[in-house]
Amino acid sequence: MRNINLPYKISADELYDIFGKYGTVRQIRKGNAEGTKGTSFVVYDDIYDAKNALDHLSGFNVAGRYLVVLYYDPVKAQKKKEIQEKLKNEK
Repeated sequence: MRNINLPYKISADELYDIFGKYGTVRQIRKGNAEGTKGTSFVVYDDIYDAKNALDHLSGFNVAGRYLVVLYYDPVKAQKKKEIQEKLKNEK
């Protein structure tokens, strides 16, 4: 799952506490670079746990910010990256 609009100062432990309520979390990757701050990726062991988390956490208020929780689509992400590179090369 891809999560955006996270508070910049949220810790990995806090993310595990929030997302772990909906199932076994295999991995959390938190964005720390300038372009990825406020984002994270959460991997659940079970797809149904991911759906449950998405249903309950999208719009959830964390430190005054409303979470946007989405399913991650690697194909869509790759296409977006290719388009951005193409536009960059055309300049």
